Amino acid sequence: MLQLTERFKLEQSFNPEQQQRNHYQMLLIFKSLSALLAGDTRLETVGELTDALLETSAFDLAAQHLKTDPGCASLIRDRYIPPAHDLEELLTYPEDSLGYIYAATLKTAGFDPNLHAGMTAETDAKYVELRLSQTHDLWHLMTGFDTSIPGELGLQAFHLAQFPYPLATMLIANGLISSTLLTPEDLPELLDAIALGWKMGKTAKPLFAQKWEEDWQKPLAQWQTELNIQPIANS
Repeated sequence: MLQLTERFKLEQSFNPEQQQRNHYQMLLIFKSLSALLAGDTRLETVGELTDALLETSAFDLAAQHLKTDPGCASLIRDRYIPPAHDLEELLTYPEDSLGYIYAATLKTAGFDPNLHAGMTAETDAKYVELRLSQTHDLWHLMTGFDTSIPGELGLQAFHLAQFPYPLATMLIANGLISSTLLTPEDLPELLDAIALGWKMGKTAKPLFAQKWEEDWQKPLAQWQTELNIQPIANS
């Protein structure tokens, strides 16, 4: 461990500007993690953590990993962003369709389906995060994980099983540390959710590669079967 630390210092010492940027990014990451540990789970706090992580090499590696899959590579290359969603139109689809279930879920929760409309991404890493953020609720529907703390950590583990997603590692680590210190009685449930998410993600086809918005009328159950997903409710 000491040798790795000394090597890092040696490499960084030849580039003071890069070293300063790295230190600044680390401070931003620790600031956001500290806020999350203290119970600040606002989207703004998670956004600050994400923005800081986007400047690290870990996010570039995540994008490179995704690009080894042809479907994922195509989305990243084309910067695929679908048109705005019309929830009222989606609610006219069959009740077992992905579009209907998605629209009903977002409408009940009061979420804006077009929060990312008009956004662009200059780098592969930023596109990956933009697309993941845009489709986060669809991943919940596909896997069956709810939005409770165990559900969110289970979904993050699913992400990690499919590709090395930096935000997922941070959120899982934060959740386990927070539970250990504040609610240790919840640890078994969290660990079960993480284990299940990892197992599901390993057997499922790449969710990032999917253009969900081009087949809203397909039944949710059919999507899950085709992607080799056994949703958590049935696991």
